[in-house]
Amino acid sequence: MAVTEAAPATTAHEGILRRQSLRESAARTYARSLPIVPVRARGLTIEGADGRRYLDCLSGSGTLALGHNHPVVLEAIKKVIDSGAPLHVPDLATPVKDAFTTELFETLPRSFADQARVQFCGPAGTDAVEAALALVRTATGRSGILAFAGACHGMTAGALTVSGGAPDVQVTRLPYPQDYRCPFGIGGARGSELAGNWTANLLDDPRSGVVPPAGMILEPVQGEGGVIPGPDSWMRRMRKITGDRSIPLIADEVQTGVGRTGAFWAVEHSGIVPDVMVMSKAIGGSLPLAVIVYRSELDCGEPGTHAGTFRGNQLAMAAGAATLAHVRENRLAERAADLGARMIGRLRGLATDHPVIGDVRGRGLMIGLELVDPEAAEAASTEAARTTAAADARGPGAGVPAPDGPSPADPVLAAAVQRACLARGLIVELGGRHASVVRLLPPLTLTDEQAEAVLDRLADALSAAERAVHGRLDTCPRTEPPPPFPPAAQGSTP
Repeated sequence: MAVTEAAPATTAHEGILRRQSLRESAARTYARSLPIVPVRARGLTIEGADGRRYLDCLSGSGTLALGHNHPVVLEAIKKVIDSGAPLHVPDLATPVKDAFTTELFETLPRSFADQARVQFCGPAGTDAVEAALALVRTATGRSGILAFAGACHGMTAGALTVSGGAPDVQVTRLPYPQDYRCPFGIGGARGSELAGNWTANLLDDPRSGVVPPAGMILEPVQGEGGVIPGPDSWMRRMRKITGDRSIPLIADEVQTGVGRTGAFWAVEHSGIVPDVMVMSKAIGGSLPLAVIVYRSELDCGEPGTHAGTFRGNQLAMAAGAATLAHVRENRLAERAADLGARMIGRLRGLATDHPVIGDVRGRGLMIGLELVDPEAAEAASTEAARTTAAADARGPGAGVPAPDGPSPADPVLAAAVQRACLARGLIVELGGRHASVVRLLPPLTLTDEQAEAVLDRLADALSAAERAVHGRLDTCPRTEPPPPFPPAAQGSTP
């Protein structure tokens, strides 16, 4: 029997995946849900060892602001290599580092940059979070930290304590406002106001049990927590609460920075200036780099405080400087704001025909669809109504209120959508409290045509997954084709 040309590639692909499963830790994550073997990549596109091509809306978990192997990044790396410069030094001054810090400070709010210091921490965002926590604890002499429910700041011990997954008596967890699953059951401006009131009252109550806080750490948009933008009014309230009480405010911009949300730094949406900014992912231009930038008044650490061996990665600094400059000079943050708004608009239109889409939210090119099970909510409501009626028949005060709020999260459907997307050549990430949020993190260089292809594949995958999981066609079949992708505003640049 003749062997097709694809057979050797498929065999190599399967062999690599098999050896990975035998050799690597059970802690691996993306490899479990995305069984591909990338061998080439450019921009939005990845080619696997099996010859298949994929549109990558994971972007290295947000590290690839310019997509894969952007020419300006490759040229910056090649220039350093060809120059004979050292590829790694500790925290010594080099021309490459000087160029990076100059470009980084050029992107910061001027009132912040004029009196800021930068600390190179190590290769990952979690290292920068650890450095930020150590900085404010040293500067204030206090030990407590204020953090928020649903946060994700990293995987090292200190970062985990301020994230949502590990308890620590030194950390006070506060409500993070959101509309769809508001912790107060209200949402909107009132829910945001209540979240602010809760924080202020807790800090001012001498019997609250709150450990005197050295700082507050927050994400302007919670990423792993489900793509939840912090309301601008609430961000300003947190800045005022911390400022009035001399509590340093730490903004975790690891995932939101470098134009991702439609502003160069997400704190710019609300107009606040934090005391500390944590940066990683995209600032390294696809290579490992993490820093904190902070007000000079906090700069009281001893030499060697939170030193990291790989804080002198020259290739990452060169790639990072090139990325920062390209995003700034080509106004890619503004492009992300425009394109992201149009993508969210189309996804919300899709939601009218798919009741399994509970919510569509995001900012810029940081987009999430929360998938729910409306049938489970309807069944629960029916059962609650029956129970209430039976209780009312027994006498006043015995009734049970019917459930309120959004439908239950559907992580099974979300996983099915991710698999269906992959089968259609689209890579997406899952997140959220219940792993029920389909996340899109495309590069800022995404064109209108590519955005339309991404949304078309996602819509098709959603329909297929809904049929497979719930055994039904679209609840509201279309009588007309889906709406076209909105055109770019006149004068915008793909």
